[in-house]
Amino acid sequence: MANWKELEKQFTARLTMGRRPVAISFLDTEPAGVPKFSGTEPAGCSFWRLAAAGRTFYTVPADHFNCAVGAYTHNVQLPPGRVQETETTLGMMFNLGYIRPEEVAGIPRLAKEPAAVVFAPLADAPVAPSVVLFTCKSSAAMLLNEASIRAGAASSLPLLGRPSCMALPAALANGTVTSLGCIGNRVYTNLGVDEMYVVVQGAKLESVSDQLSVIASANTALEDFARGKQAALSTV
Repeated sequence: MANWKELEKQFTARLTMGRRPVAISFLDTEPAGVPKFSGTEPAGCSFWRLAAAGRTFYTVPADHFNCAVGAYTHNVQLPPGRVQETETTLGMMFNLGYIRPEEVAGIPRLAKEPAAVVFAPLADAPVAPSVVLFTCKSSAAMLLNEASIRAGAASSLPLLGRPSCMALPAALANGTVTSLGCIGNRVYTNLGVDEMYVVVQGAKLESVSDQLSVIASANTALEDFARGKQAALSTV
């Protein structure tokens, strides 16, 4: 197993991030030795905030019932009494013009319902992460994107938007993705107005970290070059 503590240290040294990277693991069974989440949250992405703040825990499908959209992207099967919530929520979004009905089929989702989802700061990951979520500003997102391309870990997907939670299954299936987030997520996670997400496959994390070292050094050199050129040639 990779040294998650060292990997978080490497990413933190090379990127400017306001929050710790979050390891997210989709499991077929509930993990031993990991605290089970107790309480309620309004959405699955709320757990991102808790993990970034230092908590390690796992959820079960019932913990995701409060968010019909998040339940959809995580392939969580709502109980009969709550199935209508998905239709009601989507109907509201359709009426507001937030999303069109024909877009729903194209929203990425997990291939199957996980029995448990583990959330932890990367350094404290108790099991190998399926994906790792980075909350960062555009300059750090640029570096992660370039490192992922160099590592052969990037996806061909365009910049993602709503819903934010689709970035997790999208990255798991395709490779590194970048998401601007969505308004619900920004409320539930207190995401900064100048922050976005980059999600990297857990299996590719070490390769991306290795290439980030090259990319960070290259960008520093190219920034110096560009600033020198600007000083020498800009006349306005």
